[in-house]
Amino acid sequence: MFKILIKTVSYIIILMPIIVEAQQVTAPKFGKGLLNISGVDSTWSMNLSARFQYLTSTTWHEENDSYGGPESNSLIRRSRFNFKGFAYHPNLTYKIELALSNRDISGGSNYTSDAPRIILDAIVNWKFNDNWSIQFGQGKLPGNLERLISSSKLALVDRSLLNSEFTIDRDYGLQLNHQFIINNKIIVRENFAISQGDGRNVSKNTGGHQYTGRLDILPFGNFTNNSEYEGDDLNREESPKLLVGFSYDYNNNAVKTRSNMGSYMKTDYGLFETDITTLFINSHFKYKGFSFMGEYADRNAEDELAKNSDNSLTGDIVNVGSAISLQAGYVLPSNIAFTGRFTKVHFDKLVTSNNDITQYTFGASKYFKKHNLKIQSDLSLEDSKFSNDKIFYRLQFELNF
Repeated sequence: MFKILIKTVSYIIILMPIIVEAQQVTAPKFGKGLLNISGVDSTWSMNLSARFQYLTSTTWHEENDSYGGPESNSLIRRSRFNFKGFAYHPNLTYKIELALSNRDISGGSNYTSDAPRIILDAIVNWKFNDNWSIQFGQGKLPGNLERLISSSKLALVDRSLLNSEFTIDRDYGLQLNHQFIINNKIIVRENFAISQGDGRNVSKNTGGHQYTGRLDILPFGNFTNNSEYEGDDLNREESPKLLVGFSYDYNNNAVKTRSNMGSYMKTDYGLFETDITTLFINSHFKYKGFSFMGEYADRNAEDELAKNSDNSLTGDIVNVGSAISLQAGYVLPSNIAFTGRFTKVHFDKLVTSNNDITQYTFGASKYFKKHNLKIQSDLSLEDSKFSNDKIFYRLQFELNF
């Protein structure tokens, strides 16, 4: 796969002079992409961008009522290329996002045809009406708000424990989007998706299908530059802005421990199937540099315990439970921001003996060119009811072209 990718990039470089001669090419401002290309007849366009995250982390585990020696790690957390534009008509747009870091592409198996999971997004969107659009391909499902916020636009180094345990992330399928306005101000958005239910880059549908719906209400109108999908209030909203959202996901005959995420539930006759539902309630508020985001998640399953044909337990358990995450931050005029987050996760006692986890996180960020060039750090204390507590510190540098 990597040899194919390298060859493809090499061909693009070799053919670039021909492409440049045949098309209209411009270099955007910093943060707006590496390259803009459009057809001479204006029937298509492409914007190429790239971003990188360099992460260093240190963790201390509690041992005998004290914290032992630290464990340190450094890595390229994310390394991605993004292609977007329109084809034939401005209302027919596309997006392709490729991931190259180890953590992004890991998870390849026979369910992905033994290929690394390089493709994040590969979607086509048709806006067939002023208020309606339809999307086809692989992309983020309309689930929890924290996942819908790009990893390049977070207020802290990474998303919360609620997201890592309950998100439904990406899948392959069809999405229908609609919005309308009440009294010339209140914006209501509706999203509905039908997808395979097995997560991204899966080459065969092994269970049933997944159905997801999301409703967003913006009572005070649009955020500046759609910044409801950004962590900090870098735009320093001049009037209060609020988003209240609800998502409900039903995965019919799901075969993974976390709906379309987690590990496959294997039995002596194949994969164990059960219906899994996930509920999200979230809000986002911004005003004059202050921001607050709250999320609640709840997951249930028709049958939490995977069983073999003789009714014996396999050991695989659906991660049923609930979580809450509350995050608040403030951006100083110097574009230095301070953010605090409280996260609490509760699993059903069947899932794990360590069924109550609480995290306290405090972070600081310096924005040089908003989210396109920034340094972020955070310190977290994780308090576990039935296991050793831990403290971890993270430092991350991000560059978006």
